[in-house]
Amino acid sequence: MTTPTARLSAAGVSIWLDDLSRQRITTGNLQALIESRDVVGVTTNPTIFQGAISAGIGYEEAIAAQAAAGASADDTIFALTTTDVRDACDIFRPIYDATRGVDGRVSIEVSPELAHDTAATVAQAKELHAAVDRPNVLIKIPATKAGLPAITEAIAAGISVNVTLIFSLERYNDVIDAYLAGLEQARAAGIDLSGIHSVASFFVSRVDTEVDKRLTDIGSDAALALKSKAAIANARLAYELFEKKFAEQRAQDLVALGANVQRPLWASTGVKDPALPDTLYVTELVASGTVNTMPEKTLQATFDHAEVTGDTITGAYADAHRVFDELAAIGIDLVDVTQVLEDEGVEKFIASWHDLQGTVAAALEGAKARA
Repeated sequence: MTTPTARLSAAGVSIWLDDLSRQRITTGNLQALIESRDVVGVTTNPTIFQGAISAGIGYEEAIAAQAAAGASADDTIFALTTTDVRDACDIFRPIYDATRGVDGRVSIEVSPELAHDTAATVAQAKELHAAVDRPNVLIKIPATKAGLPAITEAIAAGISVNVTLIFSLERYNDVIDAYLAGLEQARAAGIDLSGIHSVASFFVSRVDTEVDKRLTDIGSDAALALKSKAAIANARLAYELFEKKFAEQRAQDLVALGANVQRPLWASTGVKDPALPDTLYVTELVASGTVNTMPEKTLQATFDHAEVTGDTITGAYADAHRVFDELAAIGIDLVDVTQVLEDEGVEKFIASWHDLQGTVAAALEGAKARA
């Protein structure tokens, strides 16, 4: 009898864990999740690393070495995070090889402080790529306006990219165009397109959090009936856009030359509202060629009791459009919603980054005092 995670994988959804720490690597936990939970990749972000490193477990020796070398907090963060990602890449290398680069991926993000600086984002993307030095690393670049040309430039240099913090269909359209432009430039430079991969991380649960707050404020029966529907509709329409864009001649010409499609990735899939089913953003977003990156709590819930019944996206486009029409009719401005979420997303990652800098600085001082 197959497990729900196995059925999800069979339906064409790649399961990536949204968490990484030195402890997961050294205890064999990450390998165990690969073997028992069908995990085929890992994503990280500043908040995840802040939680891992602030816990301290497994980092003491490395921090002591950095302190002895006189390293700054930022240099130490760079060393610790790239080491974790490199080691995770090695664990996932057999999956990377078996899937010809599609899965077995580990993501590391450029500093969120660079989200509005194109040139600095590109420079750090190249620096991270070189430091990890593994073919299965993905460099995360946010889908801000400044991030779009950075995505193109990174792809053009042959760097595989995880585009993060996508909330709106309009921005997703721009992200696909940025990816295709990067592939065109890579081809002109003579780079083998088959080695370049990308995912587009469409954030899910945060959309419901923001929209539901506004629906509650409106308070009518019609408004309340739309609660917890916006995020899934948004993601389903993103997949519809993905199908449309990659069926167009521009994309098909590149695919014919060996290029890979940029897969949609569902991020922020842990439910924020405890009244909702804990696997909602997994079971309602099943379609071939997608990635679902899950916090461990969501992963375990999915393994335990998710009802995976096959594709729940491609037959639901009409209903998703209807939800969008009803939200607009009731006064929900989705352009404003998604801009608020993008701004908040960048701000939250910057706050986590600052917390991480403070944690590491204090750890370095502590190590110096003990030396």
